[in-house]
Amino acid sequence: MRNKNNRLICTFEYVRINGIDQFLYHLGTSFDNPVMLFLHGGPGSAESLFTGLFQDRWEEIYTVVHWDQRGAGKTLTKNPDKLPTIELMLQDLFEVIQYLKKKYNKKKIVIFGHFWGSVLGSVFIRKHPEDVEYYIGAGQVIGMVENEQVGYNKVKEMIEEADDKKSLKKLESIGEYPGSKTVFDKEFLRKCNVVRKLQGKYKLGMEIGIDIWIAAFKSPIFKFSDIIAFMKIFKANSKVHSFLEGFNLRRESKEYKVPVYYILGGRDWQAPHVIAEDYFKDIKAPNKDIFIIPNAGHFLMMDQPDLVFDVLSAINKKESVYQQVSVI
Repeated sequence: MRNKNNRLICTFEYVRINGIDQFLYHLGTSFDNPVMLFLHGGPGSAESLFTGLFQDRWEEIYTVVHWDQRGAGKTLTKNPDKLPTIELMLQDLFEVIQYLKKKYNKKKIVIFGHFWGSVLGSVFIRKHPEDVEYYIGAGQVIGMVENEQVGYNKVKEMIEEADDKKSLKKLESIGEYPGSKTVFDKEFLRKCNVVRKLQGKYKLGMEIGIDIWIAAFKSPIFKFSDIIAFMKIFKANSKVHSFLEGFNLRRESKEYKVPVYYILGGRDWQAPHVIAEDYFKDIKAPNKDIFIIPNAGHFLMMDQPDLVFDVLSAINKKESVYQQVSVI
């Protein structure tokens, strides 16, 4: 595998996790750095192919490990019939962390969760706080219905302000959205697709440009089977979607036993930053902070890589001081 930056740590492997071989991609510059496990979005949207767009500087302060989750990426390719449920995913995550703790001789691991990864990470840190140094939620999901309602209202507001009658007609054509709950069936996906396209038009949502696909093709771990896996993710993750339909952090305790940090895109209305900001005000944690990245959308790491690195550096320094004080 190519190691263009001559990193000390640059390897991929399949590790036996919860009964199946799962893909891990390790990148870093020092074995002394904290280990960060990156939980990708989706469900099913492995982000290990896109590290070249945002991660080089992260490796100065973390050993970053990307895990293609069950039902995603290279793990899905290797295990097409071993599909995820939330219970399996939480056990997978537990075993991945135990493996990383042993491999790198760490007592705890940093978790970075993006969108769906922020759901999985938020559930996990309640169950196993003893394994987590601190948690970072990027594009943090609080509740799926609230996400869709707020995102819909925002794009409608902007369409009306622009007097964009054509877009307003498209939006109104889908009828009530999302309804009292999100059910990931064909009808909901049809409506969601209309909303996402309009959010993209008004710079409110996910933007996937040609540069992202070029980065994927140039990745040293890219294989054409990754494209096939990406095309299968919705069907492969149907049971996880069922869990997501009812997910709502507001129904849970707002007390966390690990430090919690949110990094949010200022123009992300797919996981609307205003929802996470409102929720975050009331949480209790040993340490907590929230950062809004201006002019960053849903893929905030790729939209504003330097600003996100600055935030990660500040979090890492704050936690280093906190750990030193705790030992004393």
